[in-house]
Formats: sequence, C-alpha cells, structure tokens
Amino acid sequence: MNLSLVDPFILAQEYPDTLTEKLSSGHATCLRFNHSGDYLASGRVDGTVVIFDIETNGVARKLQGHTRQIQSLSWSRDGRYLLTSSQDWKCILWDLEDGSRVRTVRFEAPIYIAELHPFNHLLFVASLFEDQPVLVDVSSPKPIKRILPSAPLRPQPTNGEEVDPAVAAKQAAQDAKHSTCVTIFTAFGNHIIAGSSKGWINIIETETCTTIHSMRLCNGVVILMRLASNGRDLLVNSSDRVIRTVLMPDLSQLGIDLEPSNIKLQVEHKFQDVVNRLSWNHVTFSSTGEFVTATTFMNPDIYVWERSHGSLVKILEGPREELGVVEWHPSRPMVVACGLESGCVYTWSIVSPQKWSALAPDFGEVEENVEYMEREDEFDVHPAEQVHQRRLDQEDEEPDAVTHDTLKSATDPDVADGFGVPVLLDISDSESGEDIVTVGPGTMRRRTPGGGRDAVNGDTEKDTRSAANGVSRGSGRTRRR
Repeated sequence: MNLSLVDPFILAQEYPDTLTEKLSSGHATCLRFNHSGDYLASGRVDGTVVIFDIETNGVARKLQGHTRQIQSLSWSRDGRYLLTSSQDWKCILWDLEDGSRVRTVRFEAPIYIAELHPFNHLLFVASLFEDQPVLVDVSSPKPIKRILPSAPLRPQPTNGEEVDPAVAAKQAAQDAKHSTCVTIFTAFGNHIIAGSSKGWINIIETETCTTIHSMRLCNGVVILMRLASNGRDLLVNSSDRVIRTVLMPDLSQLGIDLEPSNIKLQVEHKFQDVVNRLSWNHVTFSSTGEFVTATTFMNPDIYVWERSHGSLVKILEGPREELGVVEWHPSRPMVVACGLESGCVYTWSIVSPQKWSALAPDFGEVEENVEYMEREDEFDVHPAEQVHQRRLDQEDEEPDAVTHDTLKSATDPDVADGFGVPVLLDISDSESGEDIVTVGPGTMRRRTPGGGRDAVNGDTEKDTRSAANGVSRGSGRTRRR
C-alpha cells in the first residue's frame, strides 16, 4: 500500500487494535517470529513445525522430526537456523536452507524451554523438568552438555564468622528443592538469566557456568522471561499473577566498571488485574519495548500496557476462546496469538483507511452512486493488432515467483540482509486439526484411530439393515395385495 494513502495519525499508532487475519495449519501450540519479522514459526501438537510467510500468509516450509507437542522455538540471528524443543525429550536444530537436521539432542527429562545463543547457533541452553538446566554445545557431532546450577548464590560469611551447622544444613536442604523453569541468554550471550521454581533470578556466567548473582523476585514460580530489544529490560511472568518489568545493569561491563557484588536488579513496574485477579498465560514485549502484552487464563482477551506510565492502554478482543502464546512483530504494530482449543493463529494489526485525497486534491468521496456522463472518446476500442501485440509481449514476460525481498527490522539493523527461506512450490496445503479432540480448556488429545471408520461402518450397516427390512416389508405388502 502506498504510505501517502494512509492517515498519518494511524501510522503513528504503536499498538494494534483489530483482529485482521486467521492462519490455520494444524493445531498450533507455540509461535515465534524471526529477528527480521518476515517469517513466523508455529509449533504444533503433533510435533510438526510450520513456517509462515508474513507477506503472503502462506506456508513456506514444514519441518517434521518430533513425535510430540512442540514446547519452544528459537531462531538464530540470521534466520537460517531454528531450534525446536518438544515433549518427546528432544531438541532439534534445523537448517532452513534445505530443511535438514543439523543436530538432534536427546535429554533425560522433558524440556520446558530451549533458546539459542544470540551469536552462536551451535550453542543453546535448555531448562528441564525437575532437573538441572543444561548448556549444550553442538559444534561437534557428539553434543557437549554442561550442567548449570539452580540453587541461588548465598552471601558468604565475612570477618571469620562461624556458620551454625544446623542452619547451613537447613539452607542446603532448601536449596536442593530449587529447580530452574526458564533460562535465556543476555543480549551478548556472555551470561544466562535463569528463573527458579522458588521465585529466584540467577545470573550465570556462560563461560564458567557459575552463578555470580541471585535475587528473590517473587513468591511463586517463574514461568517465563523475555528480554527487550535493547537487552536491558527484563519481563518476568510468575505464578503469583503479577507481571514484572526489571531494569538490568549492563552485564558486558563486568570486570571493567561493574563488579558482581554491585549487580542490582530493579523492579520497574508490576502489571496485574487487581479486580478479577487474572492469571497470565504468556507475556511479551513490543518491538520497541515500550509496551507489554499478555494473554489471560480462561479469558479470550489480550491486555496491552504502556511502560512509561504503567497503565493499561488497550484490551484486544478476538475469538471466543482462550489464547495461549502471544508474540509481537519485531518491527510492526502487529500481534499474533494461538487459540488453545482450535489451534488457529490469530493476527491483530491496524486497519488503515485509504485517503485518496492525498494523491488527488480534487477527489471527493460520495455516499451513494451518482450518474456519470462519459466522454465521447473515453471508451473507444483499440485496434485489434495493437491488442494482439500487447498480449504477445505479456506472454514473453516471465514472472518471478521465487525471489522475494526481506523485511528490514527497525530493532535490529544487522539482520536486514539476513537469510531468506527458499520458496517451495510443491508444498502441501494446510491441514486441518480434525485429528485433535478438545478434552477441556487447553487440553487436547488425538482422535482414536479408526473411530471415524467405525462410525461410518456402523451407519452403513444400520442403513443396510433398514433397507433390507424395507424391501421385505414391501414385498410382503405386495404379496398381500
């Protein structure tokens, strides 16, 4: 669309307001944009990963390697590699150039979430269910796993103070109960931020795998953490129904102008529904980090807060179903979320009415049709030879259906000339989610194999018996006559 046709006040709006699109390719459970924002990865219940092209809303590629529900998705910086984790206890690193598997790593426990290093696609961190988090190096065919600590860093006694053995034993027993639920890398990848089941935030050094700072943030479980595009703002969702934004120091200055003992994590805002006490399913930052958005438990609405004042600015109304994962486009005022019951991907954006008077000052809009008097030569027929030659010239032109332009990210200019997924012209159409049966809110299971066939066979047999009975009764009536 030509930008001159759009109202400039609409261009200045930084958050979406209207449900505009609905994408469907199986039952989606998690979503993630690449860094440039031209592709959207969708993980499904059956373990398939679908890559959507944002410009066309079509399926660009499908990746099949998992056997159970996809838990998390993580893109490399250039957009060529994609890390997927699943409930089948495996992580797969995909090369989107040809859809091949670079590495497959199996763990000894189910995976909460896995994230790639921001600059090294062969290094990722994974949080495991009731187990220690793991830093995995897949640069060699045999993955190298390094265990990360979950227990918080306790202050060491000073000036020769003696520690009571009973207190130390009690504290060690409490620390043993900590488990890490989510781990993410910092902006430069030198440190790992881990959230525990006891509400602690641990900062771990990537090179040494040691904890350098710990902070008690809340009383509940840390469910999800996200970093803003500037790398200094941390978004935390916890089970105490409060969303927190945390201001972080510049960890790249450690050892230069900052000491580990001087690290301070400052809570900026707390977002919550004090009236209904809603729980939050998923949270994320906007492209610029100025807004925070979240989906709600047992509620179809999406809440959008403004960070400058900490106030609620918009409630996005959408389908009449609970929404799960929500993601904000890296450079546009566009939000996507997946429905828990239907598995469809919904898109909210800005509907901009066209203002044609920007190009034609004398253009006037009319509310109803008016009679139009055409000019004498307005609809003259062109010579047949000219029309035929024009058609021949158009047949010689070869349309380019493969090459496409990548979007330039406003938040990360370094990925403007990133990798583009090759277009596959023989990809199959989007499947429906008819093989997934909804058991309850957010709970799905597969349809029993052969269940549909049994029903069809049962109906066929019943119809056959009815038809047979009808013929016999008809024959009897004929004989009585």
